[in-house]
Amino acid sequence: MTPDRLEHFRTLLTTRRQHLLAHNEAARKDTRPVPLDQGAVGRLSRMDALQGQAMAVETQRRRERELQRIEAALTRLDEGEYGLCLECEEAIALRRLEVDPAALFCIGCATRRERR
Repeated sequence: MTPDRLEHFRTLLTTRRQHLLAHNEAARKDTRPVPLDQGAVGRLSRMDALQGQAMAVETQRRRERELQRIEAALTRLDEGEYGLCLECEEAIALRRLEVDPAALFCIGCATRRERR
């Protein structure tokens, strides 16, 4: 992969990381525990708040997982291993990396892993 291409993917990854970190900061209040005091809010309002909190926690968990994938991809970039499938060690298609610059596996290996 050319140095220009590698820099392009580094930019994609760092931009995505900044975006996710900004969302984490903005969504932090949504993951706070819901107060138990039902006198302040009705039972249905509290149930809605609990559901909203559960969704926010899951979204936060997914963002954290994506951040880990991005950090791993940036490490592979620094080590000169970016764009190689972790399973078969063949090059990951550029089109696949454009869609998911943090991809770990080529499409063939990813498909096989999903079928397991």
